[in-house]
Order: sequence, then C-alpha cells, then structure tokens
Amino acid sequence: MQITSESVKVGHPDIVCDSIAANIIAAILDAEHKIGMNVENMPHCGIEVFLGKGICIVGGEVATRVYVDIEKIIRATVLALGYCDYRLGLNGNSMGILNTIIPQSPDINIGTRADLGKYKEIGAGDQGIIYGFACDETHELLPLPYVLANRMMRAFENCGKAIFAPDGKGQVTVEYSDDGLPLRAATVLMSNAIDYREVSDGSKTGIEPQARQIAMDCLKDWVDEKTVFLFNPTGEWQSINSCSAADSGVTGRKLVVQLYGGYPGAQIGGGAIVNKSPEKVDCSAALGARYVSKNIVASGLAKKCAIQLAYAIGIARPISIYVNTFGTGVISNNKLAVIIEEYFDLSPRGLIEKFDLLNGNTYRKLPKTLFLDDYEWEKTDMVEALKRAVSI
Repeated sequence: MQITSESVKVGHPDIVCDSIAANIIAAILDAEHKIGMNVENMPHCGIEVFLGKGICIVGGEVATRVYVDIEKIIRATVLALGYCDYRLGLNGNSMGILNTIIPQSPDINIGTRADLGKYKEIGAGDQGIIYGFACDETHELLPLPYVLANRMMRAFENCGKAIFAPDGKGQVTVEYSDDGLPLRAATVLMSNAIDYREVSDGSKTGIEPQARQIAMDCLKDWVDEKTVFLFNPTGEWQSINSCSAADSGVTGRKLVVQLYGGYPGAQIGGGAIVNKSPEKVDCSAALGARYVSKNIVASGLAKKCAIQLAYAIGIARPISIYVNTFGTGVISNNKLAVIIEEYFDLSPRGLIEKFDLLNGNTYRKLPKTLFLDDYEWEKTDMVEALKRAVSI
C-alpha cells in the first residue's frame, strides 16, 4: 500500500495569495491592538485574493476601526517572498493592484457580536463543516507523507541556493505494511522553477543532483537505494515562466496541502482558513478540531482520530460533533463525542482566547503550515484531563 501527500513552497501563487490575505488581517489586528482591542470589539475580516499575470485583485469584506495601507502590505508581502524581478515570474515593486474590499454586511456583523446578536454571545461568523485529524504515525501526530512533503518544501525554501526560484511544489509517496505501518519513502517528486541566471556555467546537468541532495538530506531517515527521485518531470521549468507569469493564484485553493496533505480519512471542510478573522469557524474551529483530535491520540484514547464539527451562523457552540477513530478507540466514538462537548470549549470566543488568535504574528505564520510549528493548538495539554474522563 502506498499513500502520497503533496506540499508547496510559499512562493507558489496560491500561497502568495494566502500570505497577502493573512498579512492584511495581521496588520489590521496590530493596528486594532494599539487602540485597545479585545474579543468583544475585534475586527471581522474575510479577504479574497486573485493573482495572475502580474496583477493582484484583493476583495472581500472587513469591519474594523482602523486604516491599513493595503497596497503597501501587498507589495511588502510579495517582495518578502522573493519576488523582486519579473524574471522570477512576479515583481512586487511594479505589479498591478486592484483593491475591491467592502465593509462587512451588518446582517453578518450582528451574529458575531455579543452586544448585538440574537443569542447575546459571539456566534460563529458563518455556517460551516470543519474537520480535524491526528494519527500516531509521527512525533507530530500527523500522517508521515504530510510531514515529509512539508519538510522537503521547507528544505528547498531554506537551502540558500538562488538557482531554485521561489515557486515550487513536491510530493512524497510512502510505502506502508499490510498492517498500516509506514516503511519507507517510495517516490519523491520535486518540481521547482529554476533561475538560470544563477547557473554559472549555463549547464543544466548540475541542477538535478543538487535538488536530489536537498531531498535526500531532509528525508534521510526514510529514503533508501530503491527510492525513486523525480525532478521537474516535464524537463524544464524556467523561473520566468513561474508564479503569476504561468499560473493564477487564489486564496484557499491549497486547503488539502495546508491541512493533511490528502491523507485518506483526513477530510477537510469547505472553507479557507488563513484569510479569515477567527470568529469565522472555518479558521478557528479547523484549528480547534485539530487540537481535539491530537489530544485524543496523545492521550492514548485512539491511534487515529477524525472529528467533524458543524456550526450555524450566529450560534456559538457546534450544532453537531462527530468522531471516527477507525476502530482504534478505547471507548466508543459516541462516548468520545460526549467527552469532547464537555471538556473542550469550541465556541469562537473559547477558541480565540485559547489559541491567541488575535495575535497578528500568528496569522503571518499560517500560510506556510497550519500545524508544524509551535502553535497553541498543537499543544497536548488536555491529555491528563481526557485520561481522567475515561476512567470516571
């Protein structure tokens, strides 16, 4: 049995769009903090970004008390990702920008404010179905193909070799035993735009060995002599034909990549995450569901756990909780659902406060990865409480 997960570099056009949206929200949060912000008067944002052929269109809806320079944020984001020359596919200094952001609908706003809403609490910013997942394949309690694919993309981003332009993506295929244990990396796929200005002798022959070495170094515990390495399978990917010069970017289009890499059993919800303020449960509850599932696996209550949460706009608590431990749970899925409802505050207010989601710096990190960092939702601080709950 083989399972594949994919990941992308932060220079991929979809992640560029996610980064722009996240940085706009981060700037708004920073400015709001300066005039006194809390969960009661927080801003409400839903930012959508399209990028294509050197033009960025930003839209969506925002309710805030502050002004931020949208164009300045967009340009700074793109430049920080390495796009300072159109020979790399995009130039943050001269790209076109169209701002179509509008105020948030007052009908939505009343449902997310405790002083205005029907239920006098901070309700979900929209209806939504959200999933969380964890398994015991890795120290991070994430699927091994997901961890390896992300590790490889971070290695290419941080390799310090200018020949590898910002845009890139990859996949790792892991071979499993009949009883579901990961054995080895069977296939490693690396696709990266190449800046040939950085190739000193003009020869292409030395590029693939460098790419292969980067992959081997970061995956060394899992690759072997039989591992198949594929680099730029079309035979060519010039940086001048990368990012927005070759493909459009859209916020939210890399949900599978950012969440669980397409691992079987790890579903995803329908809403983007990094482009929304946290009263919108597409954002906060997706992180909350991961937190719950990780703590269940970390506590030994299951080897694998998927959770579905459903919300109604304007209502704080989930209207349903579904648990699937794939036959690995020490108690029934229904009993676990009851424990989750009792022990975890999955309301927008609870999640915002628990995970420090009004921190602009948290948003700035999100587009790269939602889990593989020192985030609050990656903590396993509910393990002892869950163990006690089961023993009661």
